[in-house]
Amino acid sequence: MLEINDINTYRAAAHVLQGISLSVGEGEVVCLVGRNGAGKTTTIESIMGLLPVKSGTIRLHEKDITGLPAHERAKLGLGYSPEDCGIFPELSVAENLMISEWLSEVAARERGAAVESTEERIYSVFPEVRDLVDRQGINLSGGQRKMVAIARAMALSPSLLLLDEAFEGLAPVVVGRFREAVIKIKALGISILIAESHLPAAAAVADRLYAIDRGEIIFHGKPDEAIKNEKVMKTLHG
Repeated sequence: MLEINDINTYRAAAHVLQGISLSVGEGEVVCLVGRNGAGKTTTIESIMGLLPVKSGTIRLHEKDITGLPAHERAKLGLGYSPEDCGIFPELSVAENLMISEWLSEVAARERGAAVESTEERIYSVFPEVRDLVDRQGINLSGGQRKMVAIARAMALSPSLLLLDEAFEGLAPVVVGRFREAVIKIKALGISILIAESHLPAAAAVADRLYAIDRGEIIFHGKPDEAIKNEKVMKTLHG
């Protein structure tokens, strides 16, 4: 599904990602965990094409997308929910979703494929969104913004979702709701890569887990193996 091989990414003069490699298989939930500043968001933005990689390759469905702009990656089935949600504040929730639906329709027409309706899939995961469609983005709570951001990414009909800090800043009961949503999205056949600071939240949903520190992968394995790994736990807790 997704293969990242030895990528190096800079932010201005700072060499943030230093030879990162990871993969996501079909139907998998993979989590990238690390402290703030470890390189999680830079990894997600590199995959999405929001940051150029200096070297290395990124492949989606065996297609090299390393040099493609972000909107072309989205048309290939790469959905993205950013850490700050990126909801357009003056647009309604319906209009926020419409932006992704339009891009999905463009991509389907270019492939000569039938246009797929995504509404029922979105509402099957987030029935709450149905009651928010007329509300402006500026009037959403933090949890509602995250919900709409993921719903908007799902409106692309993606094969792979990138979720940056999906559980960050949420009350424990809301975190539980988002864990359920991740499980439902996986059941729809959508693979997921989650960047997350909180290991227990990641471990509850991940099939596999990578730990990152100072721009390098320091662990790859099952979530329970990470929890038992003294080096990983010490690194994540500073």
